[in-house]
Amino acid sequence: MIIKNPKFEISAVSKKQYPKGELPEIVLVGKSNVGKSSFINTMINRKNLARTSNTPGKTRQINFYNIDDKFYFVDLPGYGFSKMSKKEKLISGKYIEEYLEEGKNISLIIFLIDIRHKPTEDDDLMYDYILKSNLPFMILTNKADKIAVTKVNDEVERLKKHFGISYSTILPFSSERKIYIDNVWNEIEKFI
Repeated sequence: MIIKNPKFEISAVSKKQYPKGELPEIVLVGKSNVGKSSFINTMINRKNLARTSNTPGKTRQINFYNIDDKFYFVDLPGYGFSKMSKKEKLISGKYIEEYLEEGKNISLIIFLIDIRHKPTEDDDLMYDYILKSNLPFMILTNKADKIAVTKVNDEVERLKKHFGISYSTILPFSSERKIYIDNVWNEIEKFI
């Protein structure tokens, strides 16, 4: 997909602030520092539309990126960041939950997992939450450039077994090497 005019539209903490209209929303969920912002920048072939940081937990609001007035990438705050206070975790958890329950235009959830690590308890909770939502989803095993190419398929299979996945899409991804992008666009285009 060729992206011509992507733009950041709004950061929201309540449904009153969500963009109006009917554009499909592709929602990104995952741990802090799993690479959601880098994923957006890679997919739209821009360096800095979505702000990235080496410090986990920087995204504290729901960020909506308008992609050529065709759909939104929606970046949810990451979970599992230990330096966030309990109060901050509770607040961000509430507006994430509100969005996932009441967002009317959610077309696909993309659940990003670090391919190098065993899923955490928080990852398992998010996976269960996604299943209960009955929304379409796919899993991206991000940071595939950090392991040997010959091990990528084995790690994807390991994660399939961990989550008990036989029916949903699970794909490797790398923002660093910009590989696997076409496979991911092929899946996303089914939902926009």
